Amino acid sequence: MSTPWTARPMTRRSLLAGLGLGSAVALAACTTGAAGGSGRPSASTSPTPTKPKLPDATISVSVPDGAADQPPTVPLTVTAAGGTLDVVTVSTADGAKIEGKIDPATATWTASEPLAYDAKYTVLATATNADNSATQVTSKFSTVAPTARIYPGIGPLDGTTVGVAMPIRVYFDHAVSDRKAIEEHLKVTATPAQTGSWCWFGDKEVHWRPQGYWQAGSTVQVDVKIFGVDAGKGAWGKTDRSIKFKVGAAHVSRCNTAEHQLYCFENGQLVKSIPVAAGKEEVGRYTHSGIHVVIDKQQKMTMDSTTYGLALDAGGYQTEVAWATRISNNGEFVHAAPWSLADQGVRNVSHGCLNASPDDAKWFLQWSQIGDPVEITGTPVPLTQADGDIYDWTIDWATWQQGSALK
Repeated sequence: MSTPWTARPMTRRSLLAGLGLGSAVALAACTTGAAGGSGRPSASTSPTPTKPKLPDATISVSVPDGAADQPPTVPLTVTAAGGTLDVVTVSTADGAKIEGKIDPATATWTASEPLAYDAKYTVLATATNADNSATQVTSKFSTVAPTARIYPGIGPLDGTTVGVAMPIRVYFDHAVSDRKAIEEHLKVTATPAQTGSWCWFGDKEVHWRPQGYWQAGSTVQVDVKIFGVDAGKGAWGKTDRSIKFKVGAAHVSRCNTAEHQLYCFENGQLVKSIPVAAGKEEVGRYTHSGIHVVIDKQQKMTMDSTTYGLALDAGGYQTEVAWATRISNNGEFVHAAPWSLADQGVRNVSHGCLNASPDDAKWFLQWSQIGDPVEITGTPVPLTQADGDIYDWTIDWATWQQGSALK
C-alpha cells in the first residue's frame, strides 16, 4: 500500500530566502520608479551659445593723413570695408565743403569736383558695421602752392572758320620748363583724322599742324588740359581750356615773282589769275619766298615801313592803301596799288608786297579766309621766324616733328 503524501513544514531559512527574493524584486521596482519619476531617463540641460562680436568697419582715405604738396587733381576717395559709409565730409580751412557722392553699394565716396591749389583739407568719415557699431576717421592733407599758374591762350578762336594752312597755336603766360609734362596734356582731334604733330617755339609757345594742309571741311577740337600739371620750377597749369573750329574751302594762292602773276585756286580749281608787282629785286625790297598765311584783312590802312625797320630817310614810306590782305608780320600784303598799274604783270617794283589793281585787291580780300596759304617762290630771300608769327610751313616735316617734346 502506498505511503500517503505529507506536506513538510518550511524551515525558517527557506522562508526567509523566499521573502528575500520577493523583497529584492519589489525593492528594485521601487527604486527604479523613484529615480525616473515617470519611469523614463531624464534629458541633460545646455546653456545658450553667445553670438561673437563682429569686427568694426575700417575706413581708408586715398590721400594719406598728413600728406603735403598734393596736386589738386589727386583722386580723392573714401572707402569703407566691413561696413557701410554713413557720412563723409571734406572741408577746407575756411569751412568750404567739397561735393562728392557715395556709390550705390554705400562703400565708396568720390569727390565730384576738383580740389584747389594751396589749400588745407580735413576729411571726416563715419561707417557702421552689421552690429550697428560706428567707426569714425579724421584725416588731413594739403595741396601744392605754385609760384606761378600758367594760363593758355589758343588760336584760332573758338567757333571760327579758317583756311587750310592755319596752325593751332597755344601761348602760355609763364615759361614752361617741363615741356613733356605739358605736351602730354594737349590733344588735337580732327574729323576726319589727320596726321600732325606739336612743335615748340620757345618756352611759352607751341604749335600743332598737320603734315600737309588741313582737309577742306574738317572740324577740329583742341583740348588743353593742364590744370594740376606740374610745368616745372614751381609753375603749374592754371586752368583747362577747349576750343573747336572748322576748316573752310581750300583756297591756295601761288605766285612765282618772275611770272608776275598770283594764281588763286579753290578746292584745286583755278578761279582767278591776278597780275601783280612783287618786291623789287634789290636788298631790303625782295618779297620773301615761302608759304605765307593770311592773318589779317583791312579795307583801309596806313602802310608804314618804319614798323618793320625801314626808316623814311632810307627809302621808307607811309602810304594810305585800300583792300590790304596781310600775309606775314614783316610788312607783306596783297593790296591795291593804283600807282603801279603799268608794272603789274610786267615787273617787280614794290617794297615787298604784292601790288594789284583795286578791283583785284578787293576781290582777293573778299575771297580770302584767315589761314589761307599764299605760296611765293622766285626770290633769294626766304621767309623765316623773323618775319612774324606764322612761318610754320617753311619748316620741313622731319624737322617739325623734332620740335615735339614727345619725340
